[in-house]
Amino acid sequence: MIDLSVAWMLGLTIAAFAAGFISSIAGAGGMIVLPCLLWAGVPPVQALATNKCQSVFGTLSSTLNFLRKGHLQLRSLRWALLYALVGAAIGTLWVQRVDAAVLETVLPYVLIVLAGYFALSPRIADEDAPPRMPPAVFDPLVGGGLGLYGGAFGPGMGSFAAAAFAGLRGFNMRKATASTKPLVLVANVSSLVIFIAGGHVVWALALSMAAAQFVGARLGSNLVISRGAALVRPVIVVTTVAIALRLIMKNV
Repeated sequence: MIDLSVAWMLGLTIAAFAAGFISSIAGAGGMIVLPCLLWAGVPPVQALATNKCQSVFGTLSSTLNFLRKGHLQLRSLRWALLYALVGAAIGTLWVQRVDAAVLETVLPYVLIVLAGYFALSPRIADEDAPPRMPPAVFDPLVGGGLGLYGGAFGPGMGSFAAAAFAGLRGFNMRKATASTKPLVLVANVSSLVIFIAGGHVVWALALSMAAAQFVGARLGSNLVISRGAALVRPVIVVTTVAIALRLIMKNV
């Protein structure tokens, strides 16, 4: 039984709100919430499970908002979602049997390159561009690959997905950002089911944080809809570089 003070509960709920807001724009909300949970004294496995649980509600909120306002067409994503579901399940099982140290070493530099792409690429814009990859190739390669990565590791998954939709499918940034949300949602739900089955979620804390995530994600997704690439591009660049630097410092 984990006994947190009212002050810690309030602080973690505020952190969840901020994470939901930022994650709906650029992903990486877990990089805010997970360290806070560990700092509060929540054991690592319970912290991972509780973070996954509350983040699902934030991603669900932004997904529903994008869908309701016409920036998301789930039918065109159905095969990518299926591949993401399978990939996430494989990734979650795989990561329990391998050492992720190599991935942690390489990932920061991949994220820095990704930030450079977002900062400089003309395809990161408010208009659609010609696609470079057909759905028949994109769905298993990117959908399955992102699911595998999300289940096995996860930092920057939303940024990778947005770059893939913009760069390979030619989506404008509103549509690319919206399209990442159901993929992230499917991957997170797949992992969450495993955590719930193991009894690792701290439910009282997770539900309080989930409510804050839901509200923060709704506000953030509204900003994406109103501001487009002018908002998404700099937030993703800053967030992606921040994740990379945090991972580099962790490995020093």
